[in-house]
Amino acid sequence: MMQVNAQSPQKTGEPILKVDDLTVEFWVDGEWFAAAKNIDYEVHPGEVLAIVGESGSGKTQSSMSLLGLLPANGRSKGSAKLNGKELVGLSHSQLRHLRGNDMAVIFQEPMTAMNPVYTIGFQIIETLRTHTEMSPKEARARALQLLTLVEIPDPEVALDKYPHQLSGGQRQRAMIAQALALNPKLLIADEPTTALDVTVQAEILKLMGELRHKFDSGIVLITHDMGVVADMADRIIVMRNGVIVERGTADEIFNRPQHPYTKELLEAVPHLGEFTAKDVDPAIPVAYRDDELVLHAKDLVIEYPKRGRVPAVRAVQGIDLEIAKGEVVGLVGESGSGKTTVGRAAIGLLPVADGSLRVAGHELAGISKANLRDVRNNVSIVFQDPGSSLNPRLPIGESIGEPMFLHGVAKGAGLQKKIEELLDQVELPRAMRNRYPHELSGGQRQRVGIARALSLQPKLLIADEPTSALDVSVQAKVLDLFMDLQREHGFACLFISHDLAVVEMLASRIAVMRHGKMAEFGTRKQVLENPQDDYTRKLLAAVPVPDPEAQRQRRELRNALIN
Repeated sequence: MMQVNAQSPQKTGEPILKVDDLTVEFWVDGEWFAAAKNIDYEVHPGEVLAIVGESGSGKTQSSMSLLGLLPANGRSKGSAKLNGKELVGLSHSQLRHLRGNDMAVIFQEPMTAMNPVYTIGFQIIETLRTHTEMSPKEARARALQLLTLVEIPDPEVALDKYPHQLSGGQRQRAMIAQALALNPKLLIADEPTTALDVTVQAEILKLMGELRHKFDSGIVLITHDMGVVADMADRIIVMRNGVIVERGTADEIFNRPQHPYTKELLEAVPHLGEFTAKDVDPAIPVAYRDDELVLHAKDLVIEYPKRGRVPAVRAVQGIDLEIAKGEVVGLVGESGSGKTTVGRAAIGLLPVADGSLRVAGHELAGISKANLRDVRNNVSIVFQDPGSSLNPRLPIGESIGEPMFLHGVAKGAGLQKKIEELLDQVELPRAMRNRYPHELSGGQRQRVGIARALSLQPKLLIADEPTSALDVSVQAKVLDLFMDLQREHGFACLFISHDLAVVEMLASRIAVMRHGKMAEFGTRKQVLENPQDDYTRKLLAAVPVPDPEAQRQRRELRNALIN
């Protein structure tokens, strides 16, 4: 692998992209609403410009307007020149010629951006043949070369796979291969690593860093992950409410921010090691009595049952895990490691194939339906995406009250009072009880999900990636709320996440899973400061930190471990 120069490239010659007074508007309820106003910036060859800000700040819409990808009710004004050619005002056919040839985009979610009925290879080949005069054979050879370039395992096999047959990281690599098919001079990366595990994210960032130097492309990086910004960006633009509030080099923004919003954004980012440094305990494991444990797994084996001709799949094996009353245990690992499977088994959604799993005093191996109902009275779950887990046809008040009504906890005026109390606890206005999920922001929906999970006063709460899709400032507020509620209610919690900095904030002990097995389980201090397993060390090195200088040092260690 080529070495990536960590220093910012010299800005020589004309910029690839020059944006002046760009405004993006949408026609809503009979008037034009400005999503981005008076935006101006430049991107030079080999340079990464990061645009950061919360959802709704205008960072994505201002960038999508460059490619003519606004919705039908959107329009752009001002100027955006790509290699001196004006983009604003071009027809769709003119923009179609520029897309792929001169500029390309890596979307946030490749599963929705890729066509599910065509193979990965077909979609890359289609891009090549649409813009060039390649023969089918030449295009296939080039597609294979591109998949090899982005280091997809077994590229010849992956070429003929459909998007759903690849992992999240592999799909993202395939999308990068498609974006780079024609060596574009401008690459727009819209949250390219948001949903990826830290190890996969590290590989994607390493790949993008190498490719920008190889092709001398300019990159516009749109993200809310300040660790990724510290890793990649040469210059940074901070946006809020559609306008640029601050701009500068990575060093200036991270070390000498001027605008209050920039300072607020940086303060909201969890720093790996910040909480562990305060630990004063000698990190000696605590021995709990059986009656103190809310969850106790011993030699646990979980299988996904056989379906038709598809044989049973052993997802988890030999797991030893315990959570005491009032304790938060973090469960981390890559996608496919089995961490969510353990959480689903703890709530009785998957059967125990072998070993023992005791939850709230009940053995789940071979449990009857009647006893399983008792378990579910004491166990709740907060899902990763509250938007899809809440019933879109029910107002949020009914969604929160539904578990209490179904379990006979409360009804009538008593139920309404409990709903109001739960809304108060998650800091949502009582007037919101009549709103529907689509009328709420992501952070507000997650608060509804937490309120619903707490409605039955569970002894154990399973939190499955509850903040991974939230902006950093919203995530910080939700995590503060979560910690307050955990102290108030005293429930035990299995917090499943791939974000070690978030897990460090909440958990007293951390379990690390890999390939369905437990790689490591110990106190927060022991796992984060003195990891015993090579995989844990790789996981820790892959976490980007919001500090450009520290991140340069971590990048060297990370790349050595990846190689």
